[in-house]
Amino acid sequence: MGSSISIQLKGVKKMLGGQLVLRGVDLDIPKGAITTIIGPSGEGKSVLLKHMIGLMRPDQGQVLVDGIDLSKTHDQELNEIRKKFAMLFQSAALFDSMSVFENVAFPLREKRLVPESDVQRYVPNMLERVGLGAMGHKFPVELSGGMKKRVGLARALVTRPEIILFDEPTTGLDPLMTYAIHDLILTMHKTFEFTGIMVSHEIPKIFLISDWVAMLKNGKILAMERSADFQRLSDPLVHEFISVPDSMAPSS
Repeated sequence: MGSSISIQLKGVKKMLGGQLVLRGVDLDIPKGAITTIIGPSGEGKSVLLKHMIGLMRPDQGQVLVDGIDLSKTHDQELNEIRKKFAMLFQSAALFDSMSVFENVAFPLREKRLVPESDVQRYVPNMLERVGLGAMGHKFPVELSGGMKKRVGLARALVTRPEIILFDEPTTGLDPLMTYAIHDLILTMHKTFEFTGIMVSHEIPKIFLISDWVAMLKNGKILAMERSADFQRLSDPLVHEFISVPDSMAPSS
């Protein structure tokens, strides 16, 4: 596998609840790019993300991160590989009992990545970058939906991960805030040059921030192309899905 590929899935199959959800997924995630996975509801897009970070293991096939097969790693090695990752969840998954500062500091402290003196410098800097420089003392209940997403992004970025997984990062936001969060993700990507893998139903908005787009359909990758080329595909299933009005597009 070439060094230009960050994550590679080979023939990945997964059965859940007696149903074969992933039916032989082959997918190469380019290093340093933003790749967005789209597709109808219930196709297993979030399941795919969980395989990439080792939260799920395939029944068949391989998931390789920088050439290492996750299914053949022991727990300690898997934990080391996971240090390359961060994840931004649909709900931002903030701790309600912690301040914004403490939420962002949490992965640094939990993993003991840096001394506390560095935590005190890194966290305010990251909050400033996502436009929340004066919000460190606030609690999640005091924040708008868009602010919570920004805190979640700051927490994902504070460990300087190589790979960030975005699971429907703009769910529940109005169109204007969706564009703002997409723009922030794009700005942070240019700054930190992480590999981004996003699951999203925000069509056509995702074509503006994605380098690559892949479509999961019937348990397999139906198509993967550069963003501009994807929109020109003639496959009727692709065309039908990306032509659905944004307000009607299904979520994962």
